[in-house]
Amino acid sequence: MRIFLAGAGGAIGRRLTPLLRQAGHTVVGTTRSAEKVPAIAALGAEPVVVDVFDAGALAATLDAAKADVVVHQLTDLAFAPGTPRYEEGLARNARLRIEGTRNLVAAAKAAGIARMIAQSIAFVYAPGKGARVESDPLDVDAAKAQTVASVKALEESVLSLPEGIVLRYGFFYGPGTWAPEAASRRPAVHIDAAAQAAALAVTRGRSGVYNVVEDDDLVSSAKARRELGFDARFRLAA
Repeated sequence: MRIFLAGAGGAIGRRLTPLLRQAGHTVVGTTRSAEKVPAIAALGAEPVVVDVFDAGALAATLDAAKADVVVHQLTDLAFAPGTPRYEEGLARNARLRIEGTRNLVAAAKAAGIARMIAQSIAFVYAPGKGARVESDPLDVDAAKAQTVASVKALEESVLSLPEGIVLRYGFFYGPGTWAPEAASRRPAVHIDAAAQAAALAVTRGRSGVYNVVEDDDLVSSAKARRELGFDARFRLAA
């Protein structure tokens, strides 16, 4: 299959591309930065430079890719938690989730692509008894209002596709993340296991939402294990 990987130069994209190639897929990988083109090509993808906020260029690029599936791993989180510009990063990422996803979904519909796998988050559930599952409500606490609103917009856009799949990831740890050695916050998921879930979702799973985390008392990934074959212990070979 031909996979249009939006965000191929990001933390997930760099781990996901080899998995897709090993599975026999052709990968068209996007980046906003021409500087990332050689690294994306080195992973075995066909790199393209496009800005998701340029709806016309994005639609033309996706149409030209002749893709079967879109994988949406776009983020804009340049500033780590606790740094002076972290709030700015959250606002930029919220815009990407809302406007960028809307443009990507519109481009997919125009190109006749039914299946999209998109990155969301599993750490905005409202408090409750027991591990949170996909049908539980999200937190409406004012401190999280911007993030929750952008997550809802992203998920609603993706799920408007006939085969829209949303992966709610835990806090990443592992290579290329803000926690390279070990999980520092819960719910957590290793970056390689997160990438594996996206690779599996290319051909598995029904339209809907899946938690992709290391199971604990906060969030359950039973649905992803059952329907996608997700394994939180998965790691790429060194």
